[in-house]
Amino acid sequence: MTRAEMDAFVALAQRPGEDDLAEAALQLARLEHPHLRADDTMEALQRLADRTTSFVQASAAPGDVLGHVQQLGQFLFDTEGFTGNVGEYDDPRNSFLNDVITRRTGIPITLSIIYLHVGRRVGLWLEGVNFPGHFLVRCKGMLGDAAPTEDLILDPFHGGIVLTERDCARMLARHAGEGARFERGLLAPAFKTQILVRMLVNLKRAYAKLRSFAQARDVSDLLLALDPTSLTELRDRGLLAYQMGRYGAALADLERYLALTARHSRAEADDTDVKEEFEAVWEHVKNLRRRVASLN
Repeated sequence: MTRAEMDAFVALAQRPGEDDLAEAALQLARLEHPHLRADDTMEALQRLADRTTSFVQASAAPGDVLGHVQQLGQFLFDTEGFTGNVGEYDDPRNSFLNDVITRRTGIPITLSIIYLHVGRRVGLWLEGVNFPGHFLVRCKGMLGDAAPTEDLILDPFHGGIVLTERDCARMLARHAGEGARFERGLLAPAFKTQILVRMLVNLKRAYAKLRSFAQARDVSDLLLALDPTSLTELRDRGLLAYQMGRYGAALADLERYLALTARHSRAEADDTDVKEEFEAVWEHVKNLRRRVASLN
């Protein structure tokens, strides 16, 4: 991705409003598909939205939120064949919207972006939910002039099923451990920039698992472009550069990380995890200094 494309992505990500989420998410695919014709994919997504709207309006009663949700799910997941990619969950293609639309499979967050884009055009009031370990969608209980009903929590990865709070608590336990405590704050809405950051973090993890360190570092560049204050991403970009043998770049990032975190680390000197992380990075820095010195 060129600097101009990165700047365009950041501008789109930070532009007010949620309606261009799919367009912004599609720009990430340029990391893998530099010659992507994004307009063609957006047109395909619009045709999908048009077909879905025709089906739902013909099948669901006006003002019936649950009916609209059920018909939306039937069309997207049964008729159109979108499904969660359980068998190849870590495949980077699951994070690229053009691939998800073509292959009809993805991970929770990309399937949710398609669901949000199409469902909003059907007339539903939808928002993302940054639930730990598994992205979800909320449907507000309002449609047209009908009386408001209860909000619905939906899981596009599993066919758009409606989840109860008990279902969400069980899902949290699977992803975060039995000791994790469910609270309604975990179902807070996720906005465009938050969703894009989560997409990028997922993609960075997928590339790192494949040992595609150069691509993972490109993702870190985008994350830092979105949030230049992120110490975690500064650290990760340095560690990825280290894995690539780019010792000068790694040293610059990790020394800056240590300088910015030193005060925090001293303030929490009794925090074992903080101390161990700081010391681990410090060992990398000492090793890098010796390597860089030997090359001069």
